[in-house]
Amino acid sequence: MAQRTVFFNGRFVTEAEARVSIFDSALMYGDMAFEMTRTYRREPFKLRDHLNRLYASLKLLEIDCGLSPAEMERITLETLKRNLPTEAADMDWQIMHDVSRGPLDLYRRAFAEPLRPTISINCWPLITHMGRFAATYENGVHLVIPAQQALPATLVDPKAKTRSRLHYQMANLQARRMGEGRWPVLLDPDGFLAEGPGWNVFLVKDDVLLTPEPRNILLGVSRATTIELARQLGLATRETNLGRYEMLQAEEIFCTATTFALVHATTFEGQTVADGRPGPVFRKLMDAWKNLAGIDFVAQAHAYAATLEEWERRQPED
Repeated sequence: MAQRTVFFNGRFVTEAEARVSIFDSALMYGDMAFEMTRTYRREPFKLRDHLNRLYASLKLLEIDCGLSPAEMERITLETLKRNLPTEAADMDWQIMHDVSRGPLDLYRRAFAEPLRPTISINCWPLITHMGRFAATYENGVHLVIPAQQALPATLVDPKAKTRSRLHYQMANLQARRMGEGRWPVLLDPDGFLAEGPGWNVFLVKDDVLLTPEPRNILLGVSRATTIELARQLGLATRETNLGRYEMLQAEEIFCTATTFALVHATTFEGQTVADGRPGPVFRKLMDAWKNLAGIDFVAQAHAYAATLEEWERRQPED
């Protein structure tokens, strides 16, 4: 089996050769911007939108990666192209961009070459993500409010997608203690719904699609796509302040993210959302998403689930 290839600091290397220094600012401070894009039918989905957000994050972090957005896009497509032959033609991919400031100047004597930003682009088969997720499309997710709050924009602007995500990890740990498979949705310091760790939340009330306002959240590409599709379908859509009360009154609740697109919530805070099944607005949006992607990604996830164990057996060991 051919080895996957990573673009790392100007060269194409194997995954094992892509090593970040222990003196890198990403390790020292979590000082790294990143993006995760996926493919549908082996074509990147909204890659330009993800790269635009990456460069907006880099501008906020004051990191000049030395590549223009067009150059980053070209290298990304080349990285994907090099990896496609390592898997079957029906395999879709995760594409990950990681860009840090590079090693700290304090440790420059540990390096023979001048210090520069660390740039990594890697591709990973989506079978591991979506094969494990497949049953969730049918079962839905169980949302809870953890003790951990979202970071307000007055501290660190959440619209920048960075690796400084300890609050997400704390929320995940707290949700896990509430029960296996619980998904945490964080409140902002004012008590309004913000986001989950890596996903956005929507609810439906009186045929209106509602989602938290952008103030204290990551502006998800899948969130924007869902709002766009909803408006194309003629659905009234509002970005507004929402809390526990609104969630408990909701007729539908669902989450959006790059990997899974969207998934419905079965319960919120232990109470069943409507009848616990996908609602009519969710079903319309799911059909619109599949049409936009050009593939039934739910069926694809189930196909991955059926072959995941065999795929993992075939992977070379280090």
